[in-house]
Amino acid sequence: MNKYLKTLLFAGSAIGLLWVQSCTDLDEEVSDQLSQDAFGNNPEQLDALVGPLYGGLGDYFNRFVGLNTTTDEQIIPTRGGDWKDGDRWRRMQQHTWNPTLDDSPFNNLWTWIYNNITAINRQLLNPAITDKTLIAELKTLRAFYHYLAMDNFGNVIIAEKISAESPEQKTRTEVYNWVEKELLAALPDLSETVGGVKYGRMNKYVAHMILAKLYLNAQVYTGTPQWTKAIEHADVIINSGKYRLAPDFLFNFSINNQSSPEIILATPMDKTKRTGMDIQTRTLHYLNQRTYNLGSPPNNGYATETDFYKSFEDKDVRKKMWLVGQQYAADGTPLIDGDRPLAFTPEIPAFEMPAGPVARAAGVRSAKYEIQRNNPNSSQDNDFVIFRLGDLYLMRGEAYFRNGNLPKALEDINFIRAQRQVDPFTTLTLDNILAERGREMAWEYHRRQDMIRFGKFTGPAQFKDQSPEFRNLYPIPQSQLALNPKLKQNPGY
Repeated sequence: MNKYLKTLLFAGSAIGLLWVQSCTDLDEEVSDQLSQDAFGNNPEQLDALVGPLYGGLGDYFNRFVGLNTTTDEQIIPTRGGDWKDGDRWRRMQQHTWNPTLDDSPFNNLWTWIYNNITAINRQLLNPAITDKTLIAELKTLRAFYHYLAMDNFGNVIIAEKISAESPEQKTRTEVYNWVEKELLAALPDLSETVGGVKYGRMNKYVAHMILAKLYLNAQVYTGTPQWTKAIEHADVIINSGKYRLAPDFLFNFSINNQSSPEIILATPMDKTKRTGMDIQTRTLHYLNQRTYNLGSPPNNGYATETDFYKSFEDKDVRKKMWLVGQQYAADGTPLIDGDRPLAFTPEIPAFEMPAGPVARAAGVRSAKYEIQRNNPNSSQDNDFVIFRLGDLYLMRGEAYFRNGNLPKALEDINFIRAQRQVDPFTTLTLDNILAERGREMAWEYHRRQDMIRFGKFTGPAQFKDQSPEFRNLYPIPQSQLALNPKLKQNPGY
Protein backbone atom coordinates (compact mmCIF):
# COMPACT_ATOMS: atom_id res chain seq x y z
CA MET A 1 0.00 0.00 0.00
CA ASN A 2 1.29 3.44 -0.98
CA LYS A 3 2.64 5.21 2.14
CA TYR A 4 1.26 8.61 1.17
CA LEU A 5 -2.20 7.19 0.54
CA LYS A 6 -2.07 5.40 3.87
CA THR A 7 -1.55 8.73 5.61
CA LEU A 8 -4.18 10.44 3.46
CA LEU A 9 -6.83 7.79 4.04
CA PHE A 10 -6.45 7.50 7.76
CA ALA A 11 -5.91 11.16 8.61
CA GLY A 12 -9.43 11.82 7.42
CA SER A 13 -11.02 9.88 10.25
CA ALA A 14 -10.40 12.81 12.55
CA ILE A 15 -12.97 15.01 10.86
CA GLY A 16 -15.88 12.61 11.35
CA LEU A 17 -17.08 12.55 7.76
CA LEU A 18 -20.81 11.88 7.49
CA TRP A 19 -21.95 8.65 5.85
CA VAL A 20 -25.73 8.65 5.33
CA GLN A 21 -27.70 5.43 5.28
CA SER A 22 -29.75 6.02 2.15
CA CYS A 23 -29.77 8.35 -0.79
CA THR A 24 -32.88 10.07 0.54
CA ASP A 25 -31.75 10.71 4.13
CA LEU A 26 -29.70 13.83 3.67
CA ASP A 27 -30.35 16.02 6.71
CA GLU A 28 -28.76 14.21 9.64
CA GLU A 29 -27.11 16.23 12.38
CA VAL A 30 -23.45 15.50 13.03
CA SER A 31 -21.81 16.28 16.34
CA ASP A 32 -18.12 16.86 17.00
CA GLN A 33 -17.46 17.95 13.42
CA LEU A 34 -15.50 21.03 12.50
CA SER A 35 -17.38 23.59 10.43
CA GLN A 36 -16.50 23.82 6.76
CA ASP A 37 -15.10 27.31 7.24
CA ALA A 38 -12.74 26.07 9.95
CA PHE A 39 -11.24 23.16 8.06
CA GLY A 40 -9.48 22.78 4.73
CA ASN A 41 -7.31 25.86 4.80
CA ASN A 42 -4.04 24.08 4.06
CA PRO A 43 -2.93 21.07 1.96
CA GLU A 44 -2.84 18.71 4.95
CA GLN A 45 -6.42 19.57 5.89
CA LEU A 46 -7.55 19.23 2.30
CA ASP A 47 -6.02 15.77 2.22
CA ALA A 48 -7.94 14.95 5.38
CA LEU A 49 -11.16 16.02 3.65
CA VAL A 50 -10.45 14.02 0.49
CA GLY A 51 -8.90 10.96 2.17
CA PRO A 52 -12.13 9.42 3.50
CA LEU A 53 -13.66 9.61 0.02
CA TYR A 54 -10.97 7.23 -1.19
CA GLY A 55 -11.36 5.22 2.00
CA GLY A 56 -14.94 4.67 0.86
CA LEU A 57 -13.72 3.46 -2.51
CA GLY A 58 -11.82 0.77 -0.61
CA ASP A 59 -15.09 -1.14 -0.17
CA TYR A 60 -15.18 -1.84 -3.92
CA PHE A 61 -13.83 -5.36 -3.31
CA ASN A 62 -16.38 -6.25 -0.65
CA ARG A 63 -19.32 -4.94 -2.65
CA PHE A 64 -18.53 -7.04 -5.75
CA VAL A 65 -16.83 -10.18 -4.44
CA GLY A 66 -20.07 -12.03 -3.70
CA LEU A 67 -21.95 -10.72 -6.72
CA ASN A 68 -19.25 -12.19 -8.96
CA THR A 69 -20.92 -15.53 -8.24
CA THR A 70 -23.54 -14.56 -10.84
CA THR A 71 -20.88 -15.17 -13.53
CA ASP A 72 -19.27 -18.30 -14.97
CA GLU A 73 -15.90 -17.68 -13.30
CA GLN A 74 -16.85 -18.07 -9.64
CA ILE A 75 -18.97 -20.53 -7.70
CA ILE A 76 -19.77 -21.05 -4.02
CA PRO A 77 -21.09 -24.61 -3.77
CA THR A 78 -22.74 -26.00 -0.67
CA ARG A 79 -20.45 -28.44 1.12
CA GLY A 80 -22.57 -30.23 3.71
CA GLY A 81 -23.99 -27.37 5.74
CA ASP A 82 -21.17 -25.00 4.84
CA TRP A 83 -22.19 -22.03 2.70
CA LYS A 84 -25.82 -23.14 2.61
CA ASP A 85 -26.92 -19.65 3.72
CA GLY A 86 -30.56 -20.23 2.89
CA ASP A 87 -29.59 -21.21 -0.68
CA ARG A 88 -28.52 -17.63 -1.47
CA TRP A 89 -25.45 -18.76 -3.39
CA ARG A 90 -27.48 -21.25 -5.41
CA ARG A 91 -29.89 -18.47 -6.38
CA MET A 92 -26.99 -16.21 -7.35
CA GLN A 93 -25.38 -18.99 -9.40
CA GLN A 94 -28.61 -19.95 -11.16
CA HIS A 95 -29.92 -16.38 -11.67
CA THR A 96 -32.99 -16.99 -9.54
CA TRP A 97 -32.19 -14.33 -6.96
CA ASN A 98 -35.24 -12.95 -5.22
CA PRO A 99 -35.55 -9.18 -4.69
CA THR A 100 -36.97 -9.73 -1.19
CA LEU A 101 -34.93 -12.71 0.04
CA ASP A 102 -31.72 -11.37 -1.52
CA ASP A 103 -32.17 -7.66 -0.89
CA SER A 104 -29.00 -7.40 1.19
CA PRO A 105 -26.25 -7.76 -1.49
CA PHE A 106 -28.07 -5.45 -3.89
CA ASN A 107 -28.90 -2.89 -1.23
CA ASN A 108 -25.32 -3.00 0.07
CA LEU A 109 -24.07 -2.14 -3.42
CA TRP A 110 -26.66 0.61 -3.92
CA THR A 111 -26.10 2.28 -0.54
CA TRP A 112 -22.32 2.06 -0.90
CA ILE A 113 -22.55 3.86 -4.24
CA TYR A 114 -24.91 6.60 -3.11
CA ASN A 115 -23.41 7.11 0.33
CA ASN A 116 -20.10 7.79 -1.39
CA ILE A 117 -21.77 10.13 -3.86
CA THR A 118 -23.38 12.03 -0.98
CA ALA A 119 -20.02 12.32 0.77
CA ILE A 120 -18.47 13.73 -2.41
CA ASN A 121 -21.32 16.20 -2.87
CA ARG A 122 -20.80 17.46 0.67
CA GLN A 123 -17.15 18.17 -0.05
CA LEU A 124 -17.98 19.87 -3.35
CA LEU A 125 -20.06 22.30 -1.27
CA ASN A 126 -17.11 22.96 1.04
CA PRO A 127 -15.91 26.56 0.48
CA ALA A 128 -12.37 25.45 1.31
CA ILE A 129 -12.26 23.33 -1.85
CA THR A 130 -11.57 25.82 -4.65
CA ASP A 131 -8.74 24.19 -6.58
CA LYS A 132 -10.05 23.29 -10.04
CA THR A 133 -7.93 20.13 -10.24
CA LEU A 134 -9.30 18.85 -6.95
CA ILE A 135 -12.86 19.71 -7.97
CA ALA A 136 -12.38 17.85 -11.26
CA GLU A 137 -10.98 14.89 -9.32
CA LEU A 138 -14.01 14.74 -7.04
CA LYS A 139 -16.42 15.05 -9.96
CA THR A 140 -14.61 12.21 -11.73
CA LEU A 141 -14.94 10.03 -8.65
CA ARG A 142 -18.64 10.94 -8.44
CA ALA A 143 -19.10 10.07 -12.13
CA PHE A 144 -17.39 6.71 -11.55
CA TYR A 145 -19.96 5.80 -8.89
CA HIS A 146 -22.81 6.81 -11.19
CA TYR A 147 -21.28 4.60 -13.90
CA LEU A 148 -21.31 1.66 -11.48
CA ALA A 149 -24.94 2.34 -10.53
CA MET A 150 -26.01 2.52 -14.18
CA ASP A 151 -24.06 -0.61 -15.12
CA ASN A 152 -25.56 -2.75 -12.37
CA PHE A 153 -29.07 -1.36 -11.92
CA GLY A 154 -29.94 0.43 -15.17
CA ASN A 155 -32.40 3.24 -14.42
CA VAL A 156 -30.96 4.96 -11.36
CA ILE A 157 -30.58 8.33 -9.65
CA ILE A 158 -28.37 11.19 -10.78
CA ALA A 159 -27.25 12.75 -7.50
CA GLU A 160 -25.67 16.10 -8.31
CA LYS A 161 -26.77 17.87 -5.17
CA ILE A 162 -27.90 17.32 -1.60
CA SER A 163 -31.62 17.65 -1.04
CA ALA A 164 -34.22 16.57 1.50
CA GLU A 165 -36.56 15.60 -1.36
CA SER A 166 -36.74 12.10 -2.77
CA PRO A 167 -34.57 12.12 -5.92
CA GLU A 168 -35.97 11.29 -9.35
CA GLN A 169 -35.11 8.08 -11.17
CA LYS A 170 -33.48 8.60 -14.57
CA THR A 171 -33.31 6.33 -17.58
CA ARG A 172 -30.12 4.43 -18.24
CA THR A 173 -29.50 6.58 -21.33
CA GLU A 174 -29.89 9.78 -19.29
CA VAL A 175 -27.37 8.53 -16.74
CA TYR A 176 -24.99 7.45 -19.51
CA ASN A 177 -25.17 10.92 -21.05
CA TRP A 178 -24.62 12.59 -17.69
CA VAL A 179 -21.58 10.43 -16.84
CA GLU A 180 -20.09 11.12 -20.27
CA LYS A 181 -20.68 14.87 -19.91
CA GLU A 182 -19.16 15.01 -16.43
CA LEU A 183 -16.04 13.10 -17.41
CA LEU A 184 -15.43 15.07 -20.59
CA ALA A 185 -15.85 18.33 -18.68
CA ALA A 186 -13.42 17.21 -15.97
CA LEU A 187 -10.68 15.98 -18.33
CA PRO A 188 -8.93 19.34 -19.02
CA ASP A 189 -8.45 20.04 -15.31
CA LEU A 190 -7.40 16.60 -14.13
CA SER A 191 -3.83 15.86 -13.09
CA GLU A 192 -1.58 13.90 -15.44
CA THR A 193 0.56 12.71 -12.52
CA VAL A 194 0.41 8.98 -11.87
CA GLY A 195 1.81 7.08 -8.90
CA GLY A 196 3.46 8.60 -5.86
CA VAL A 197 1.14 11.05 -4.12
CA LYS A 198 -1.50 10.46 -6.82
CA TYR A 199 -1.55 6.67 -6.54
CA GLY A 200 -5.08 5.37 -6.04
CA ARG A 201 -6.65 8.71 -6.97
CA MET A 202 -8.63 9.94 -9.94
CA ASN A 203 -6.45 11.48 -12.65
CA LYS A 204 -6.74 12.18 -16.38
CA TYR A 205 -5.98 8.59 -17.36
CA VAL A 206 -8.48 7.09 -14.95
CA ALA A 207 -11.12 9.36 -16.52
CA HIS A 208 -10.11 8.15 -19.98
CA MET A 209 -10.37 4.56 -18.73
CA ILE A 210 -13.90 5.09 -17.39
CA LEU A 211 -14.86 6.68 -20.71
CA ALA A 212 -13.34 3.75 -22.61
CA LYS A 213 -15.43 1.36 -20.49
CA LEU A 214 -18.49 3.55 -21.00
CA TYR A 215 -18.10 3.55 -24.78
CA LEU A 216 -17.20 -0.14 -24.96
CA ASN A 217 -20.56 -0.91 -23.35
CA ALA A 218 -22.53 1.90 -25.01
CA GLN A 219 -24.59 -0.47 -27.14
CA VAL A 220 -25.78 -2.23 -23.98
CA TYR A 221 -26.47 1.04 -22.16
CA THR A 222 -28.08 3.09 -24.95
CA GLY A 223 -28.59 0.86 -28.00
CA THR A 224 -25.94 2.78 -29.97
CA PRO A 225 -22.40 1.34 -30.29
CA GLN A 226 -19.42 3.64 -29.76
CA TRP A 227 -16.47 1.43 -30.68
CA THR A 228 -14.45 4.25 -32.26
CA LYS A 229 -14.73 6.39 -29.14
CA ALA A 230 -13.63 3.45 -27.00
CA ILE A 231 -10.53 3.12 -29.20
CA GLU A 232 -9.78 6.84 -29.00
CA HIS A 233 -9.78 6.91 -25.20
CA ALA A 234 -7.77 3.69 -24.97
CA ASP A 235 -5.24 5.27 -27.34
CA VAL A 236 -4.75 8.23 -25.03
CA ILE A 237 -3.75 5.99 -22.13
CA ILE A 238 -1.63 3.55 -24.12
CA ASN A 239 0.16 6.28 -26.07
CA SER A 240 0.82 8.37 -22.96
CA GLY A 241 3.69 6.10 -21.95
CA LYS A 242 2.59 6.42 -18.33
CA TYR A 243 1.85 2.72 -17.93
CA ARG A 244 3.39 -0.54 -19.12
CA LEU A 245 2.64 -4.20 -18.57
CA ALA A 246 4.24 -5.68 -15.47
CA PRO A 247 6.99 -8.17 -16.44
CA ASP A 248 5.37 -10.72 -14.11
CA PHE A 249 1.59 -11.01 -14.54
CA LEU A 250 0.98 -11.97 -10.91
CA PHE A 251 3.01 -9.02 -9.63
CA ASN A 252 -0.10 -6.93 -10.33
CA PHE A 253 -1.77 -8.74 -7.44
CA SER A 254 1.16 -9.21 -5.08
CA ILE A 255 1.37 -8.03 -1.49
CA ASN A 256 3.35 -4.99 -2.67
CA ASN A 257 1.45 -4.44 -5.91
CA GLN A 258 1.33 -0.66 -5.42
CA SER A 259 4.58 -0.50 -7.41
CA SER A 260 3.15 -2.28 -10.46
CA PRO A 261 3.60 -0.14 -13.61
CA GLU A 262 0.38 -1.59 -15.03
CA ILE A 263 -2.14 -0.34 -12.47
CA ILE A 264 -4.31 2.56 -13.64
CA LEU A 265 -6.57 2.57 -10.57
CA ALA A 266 -6.38 0.54 -7.37
CA THR A 267 -7.89 0.88 -3.92
CA PRO A 268 -5.11 0.96 -1.29
CA MET A 269 -5.62 -1.69 1.38
CA ASP A 270 -3.80 -2.49 4.62
CA LYS A 271 -4.12 -5.52 6.88
CA THR A 272 -4.57 -3.43 10.02
CA LYS A 273 -5.62 0.09 8.93
CA ARG A 274 -7.63 -0.01 5.68
CA THR A 275 -8.88 -3.56 6.13
CA GLY A 276 -11.22 -5.67 4.03
CA MET A 277 -8.99 -7.43 1.49
CA ASP A 278 -9.73 -10.99 2.60
CA ILE A 279 -10.05 -13.09 -0.54
CA GLN A 280 -7.81 -15.75 1.03
CA THR A 281 -10.36 -16.30 3.81
CA ARG A 282 -13.14 -16.82 1.29
CA THR A 283 -11.45 -19.25 -1.10
CA LEU A 284 -8.88 -21.33 0.80
CA HIS A 285 -9.58 -24.66 2.53
CA TYR A 286 -9.55 -24.64 6.32
CA LEU A 287 -6.30 -26.62 6.34
CA ASN A 288 -4.57 -24.06 4.12
CA GLN A 289 -4.12 -22.14 7.35
CA ARG A 290 -1.08 -24.37 7.77
CA THR A 291 0.11 -23.71 4.21
CA TYR A 292 0.51 -20.00 4.82
CA ASN A 293 0.73 -19.85 8.64
CA LEU A 294 -2.43 -17.76 8.82
CA GLY A 295 -3.77 -16.41 12.09
CA SER A 296 -7.18 -18.02 11.59
CA PRO A 297 -8.56 -20.79 9.37
CA PRO A 298 -10.11 -19.84 6.00
CA ASN A 299 -13.77 -20.53 5.23
CA ASN A 300 -13.46 -22.91 2.23
CA GLY A 301 -16.04 -21.20 0.03
CA TYR A 302 -15.23 -19.59 -3.31
CA ALA A 303 -13.99 -21.75 -6.20
CA THR A 304 -14.00 -21.44 -9.98
CA GLU A 305 -16.26 -23.29 -12.38
CA THR A 306 -14.76 -26.35 -14.03
CA ASP A 307 -14.98 -25.23 -17.66
CA PHE A 308 -13.64 -21.79 -16.82
CA TYR A 309 -10.52 -23.31 -15.27
CA LYS A 310 -10.09 -25.71 -18.20
CA SER A 311 -10.00 -22.80 -20.67
CA PHE A 312 -6.41 -22.07 -19.57
CA GLU A 313 -3.57 -23.74 -21.47
CA ASP A 314 -0.89 -25.33 -19.31
CA LYS A 315 1.80 -22.97 -20.64
CA ASP A 316 -0.31 -19.88 -19.94
CA VAL A 317 1.45 -18.03 -17.09
CA ARG A 318 -1.97 -16.88 -15.90
CA LYS A 319 -2.86 -20.44 -14.97
CA LYS A 320 -0.60 -20.01 -11.95
CA MET A 321 -3.36 -17.96 -10.36
CA TRP A 322 -5.18 -21.20 -9.49
CA LEU A 323 -4.52 -23.64 -6.67
CA VAL A 324 -5.09 -27.20 -7.86
CA GLY A 325 -3.89 -30.61 -6.73
CA GLN A 326 -2.18 -31.67 -3.52
CA GLN A 327 -1.88 -29.01 -0.83
CA TYR A 328 1.00 -28.79 1.62
CA ALA A 329 1.82 -27.32 5.00
CA ALA A 330 4.46 -24.60 5.17
CA ASP A 331 7.10 -27.21 6.00
CA GLY A 332 6.27 -29.25 2.89
CA THR A 333 4.20 -31.91 4.63
CA PRO A 334 1.21 -33.04 2.50
CA LEU A 335 -2.08 -31.95 4.06
CA ILE A 336 -4.60 -34.65 4.91
CA ASP A 337 -8.33 -33.99 5.30
CA GLY A 338 -9.80 -36.82 7.31
CA ASP A 339 -8.56 -39.97 5.60
CA ARG A 340 -7.83 -38.36 2.21
CA PRO A 341 -5.04 -36.19 0.84
CA LEU A 342 -6.19 -32.61 0.50
CA ALA A 343 -6.05 -32.17 -3.29
CA PHE A 344 -8.18 -29.55 -5.04
CA THR A 345 -9.95 -30.96 -8.08
CA PRO A 346 -11.26 -28.98 -11.07
CA GLU A 347 -14.43 -31.08 -10.99
CA ILE A 348 -17.30 -30.10 -8.71
CA PRO A 349 -19.65 -33.14 -8.59
CA ALA A 350 -22.78 -31.19 -7.67
CA PHE A 351 -23.77 -27.76 -6.49
CA GLU A 352 -24.91 -29.20 -3.15
CA MET A 353 -22.62 -31.95 -1.89
CA PRO A 354 -22.75 -34.09 1.26
CA ALA A 355 -20.27 -33.20 3.97
CA GLY A 356 -16.87 -34.80 3.75
CA PRO A 357 -13.36 -34.43 2.35
CA VAL A 358 -14.46 -34.94 -1.29
CA ALA A 359 -16.85 -32.00 -1.12
CA ARG A 360 -14.38 -29.89 0.82
CA ALA A 361 -11.69 -30.32 -1.89
CA ALA A 362 -13.99 -29.83 -4.89
CA GLY A 363 -13.17 -26.85 -7.06
CA VAL A 364 -10.00 -24.99 -7.96
CA ARG A 365 -9.20 -22.06 -5.65
CA SER A 366 -7.83 -18.63 -6.44
CA ALA A 367 -4.39 -17.37 -5.48
CA LYS A 368 -4.40 -14.57 -8.04
CA TYR A 369 -4.02 -12.14 -5.17
CA GLU A 370 -0.89 -13.34 -3.41
CA ILE A 371 -1.66 -15.03 -0.10
CA GLN A 372 0.15 -13.14 2.64
CA ARG A 373 2.18 -15.65 4.63
CA ASN A 374 2.59 -15.49 8.42
CA ASN A 375 -0.28 -13.02 8.61
CA PRO A 376 -2.09 -12.98 11.97
CA ASN A 377 -4.87 -10.77 10.57
CA SER A 378 -7.93 -11.63 8.52
CA SER A 379 -7.14 -8.87 5.99
CA GLN A 380 -4.15 -8.63 3.64
CA ASP A 381 -1.97 -5.80 2.32
CA ASN A 382 -2.67 -6.32 -1.41
CA ASP A 383 -4.27 -3.28 -3.01
CA PHE A 384 -7.34 -4.23 -5.02
CA VAL A 385 -6.94 -3.45 -8.72
CA ILE A 386 -9.92 -1.81 -10.45
CA PHE A 387 -8.33 -0.82 -13.78
CA ARG A 388 -5.08 -1.91 -15.39
CA LEU A 389 -3.35 -1.82 -18.75
CA GLY A 390 -3.78 -5.49 -19.65
CA ASP A 391 -7.53 -4.96 -19.65
CA LEU A 392 -7.17 -1.88 -21.84
CA TYR A 393 -5.30 -3.69 -24.63
CA LEU A 394 -8.03 -6.32 -24.76
CA MET A 395 -10.72 -3.63 -24.71
CA ARG A 396 -9.11 -1.83 -27.64
CA GLY A 397 -8.61 -5.10 -29.52
CA GLU A 398 -12.28 -5.97 -29.07
CA ALA A 399 -13.38 -2.50 -30.23
CA TYR A 400 -11.15 -2.82 -33.32
CA PHE A 401 -12.68 -6.22 -34.06
CA ARG A 402 -16.24 -4.96 -33.71
CA ASN A 403 -15.29 -2.02 -35.92
CA GLY A 404 -14.10 -4.41 -38.64
CA ASN A 405 -10.35 -3.88 -38.24
CA LEU A 406 -9.12 -7.46 -37.80
CA PRO A 407 -5.36 -6.73 -38.16
CA LYS A 408 -5.38 -4.13 -35.38
CA ALA A 409 -7.57 -6.37 -33.23
CA LEU A 410 -5.14 -9.27 -33.62
CA GLU A 411 -2.21 -6.98 -32.85
CA ASP A 412 -3.64 -5.89 -29.49
CA ILE A 413 -4.96 -9.26 -28.36
CA ASN A 414 -1.87 -11.16 -29.47
CA PHE A 415 0.31 -8.61 -27.67
CA ILE A 416 -1.33 -9.75 -24.42
CA ARG A 417 -1.14 -13.42 -25.38
CA ALA A 418 2.57 -13.12 -26.14
CA GLN A 419 3.14 -11.62 -22.70
CA ARG A 420 1.28 -14.55 -21.18
CA GLN A 421 3.40 -17.03 -23.17
CA VAL A 422 0.64 -18.55 -25.29
CA ASP A 423 0.52 -18.85 -29.07
CA PRO A 424 -1.00 -16.00 -31.08
CA PHE A 425 -4.47 -16.20 -32.56
CA THR A 426 -4.47 -16.39 -36.36
CA THR A 427 -8.08 -15.28 -36.51
CA LEU A 428 -10.62 -13.96 -34.07
CA THR A 429 -14.22 -14.62 -33.08
CA LEU A 430 -16.31 -12.97 -30.41
CA ASP A 431 -16.20 -16.22 -28.45
CA ASN A 432 -12.41 -16.39 -28.29
CA ILE A 433 -12.16 -12.68 -27.45
CA LEU A 434 -14.50 -13.23 -24.48
CA ALA A 435 -12.54 -16.32 -23.44
CA GLU A 436 -9.29 -14.35 -23.58
CA ARG A 437 -10.81 -11.63 -21.43
CA GLY A 438 -11.81 -14.32 -18.96
CA ARG A 439 -8.27 -15.67 -18.71
CA GLU A 440 -6.76 -12.22 -18.30
CA MET A 441 -9.35 -10.67 -15.99
CA ALA A 442 -10.52 -13.58 -13.82
CA TRP A 443 -11.83 -12.52 -10.42
CA GLU A 444 -11.24 -8.83 -11.11
CA TYR A 445 -15.04 -8.29 -11.23
CA HIS A 446 -15.44 -7.24 -14.85
CA ARG A 447 -16.88 -10.59 -15.93
CA ARG A 448 -20.59 -9.81 -15.54
CA GLN A 449 -20.23 -6.69 -17.69
CA ASP A 450 -18.22 -8.60 -20.28
CA MET A 451 -20.68 -11.49 -20.47
CA ILE A 452 -23.61 -9.10 -20.92
CA ARG A 453 -21.80 -7.26 -23.72
CA PHE A 454 -21.16 -10.57 -25.49
CA GLY A 455 -24.72 -11.81 -24.93
CA LYS A 456 -23.60 -14.67 -22.66
CA PHE A 457 -24.56 -13.65 -19.12
CA THR A 458 -27.96 -15.32 -19.13
CA GLY A 459 -26.77 -18.39 -21.03
CA PRO A 460 -26.34 -21.86 -19.50
CA ALA A 461 -23.35 -22.58 -17.28
CA GLN A 462 -22.31 -25.19 -14.72
CA PHE A 463 -25.39 -26.06 -12.62
CA LYS A 464 -27.29 -23.26 -14.39
CA ASP A 465 -29.90 -23.27 -17.14
CA GLN A 466 -30.68 -20.40 -19.50
CA SER A 467 -32.05 -17.46 -17.51
CA PRO A 468 -34.35 -14.66 -18.72
CA GLU A 469 -32.83 -11.54 -20.23
CA PHE A 470 -34.14 -9.26 -17.49
CA ARG A 471 -31.50 -10.78 -15.21
CA ASN A 472 -28.91 -8.68 -17.05
CA LEU A 473 -29.87 -5.99 -14.55
CA TYR A 474 -29.94 -6.43 -10.82
CA PRO A 475 -33.19 -5.48 -9.09
CA ILE A 476 -33.58 -2.03 -7.60
CA PRO A 477 -33.22 -2.88 -3.89
CA GLN A 478 -36.48 -3.36 -2.03
CA SER A 479 -35.07 -1.25 0.79
CA GLN A 480 -34.67 1.69 -1.61
CA LEU A 481 -38.13 1.25 -3.14
CA ALA A 482 -39.55 1.52 0.37
CA LEU A 483 -37.58 4.72 1.05
CA ASN A 484 -38.18 6.50 -2.24
CA PRO A 485 -41.63 6.35 -3.88
CA LYS A 486 -40.17 7.79 -7.12
CA LEU A 487 -38.18 4.62 -7.79
CA LYS A 488 -39.64 1.95 -10.06
CA GLN A 489 -38.51 -1.66 -10.05
CA ASN A 490 -36.71 -3.04 -13.09
CA PRO A 491 -38.95 -5.07 -15.47
CA GLY A 492 -39.19 -8.76 -14.68
CA TYR A 493 -38.88 -8.37 -10.92
